[in-house]
Amino acid sequence: MTKLTKSSVVVALLTFALATPVAFAQNAEALAKVEAISHQLQLTPQQQVEIIPILKQEAPRVQAIKNDPSLSGLQKVKELRAIHQETAPKMQQILSPTQYQKLQEIRQQDIREAMAKRRAGS
Repeated sequence: MTKLTKSSVVVALLTFALATPVAFAQNAEALAKVEAISHQLQLTPQQQVEIIPILKQEAPRVQAIKNDPSLSGLQKVKELRAIHQETAPKMQQILSPTQYQKLQEIRQQDIREAMAKRRAGS
């Protein structure tokens, strides 16, 4: 390997090492949220098989919106609701009416918490 190539490898490895914990932490946070929702809704094993992939798919999008400083609070709320509306038909087919109502409450609380966090400057 030439010196330039070794330097490039070292820089790439350092970049990966520095970026990975952040991505892992965000991913771990999203997965923890998915698990918490699953527990709160008291999903059956069959419902878990169907719902958890939907929640895991939307989790990174939700996190990206919440963490986007360029969006106003109102824009964040609109975008979060748009994501939730995309998955609503699938969720309604899988969940009981009580579980779906609980999911809506969880999502509304999540939006309120994100707004409060933004107002607090965190």
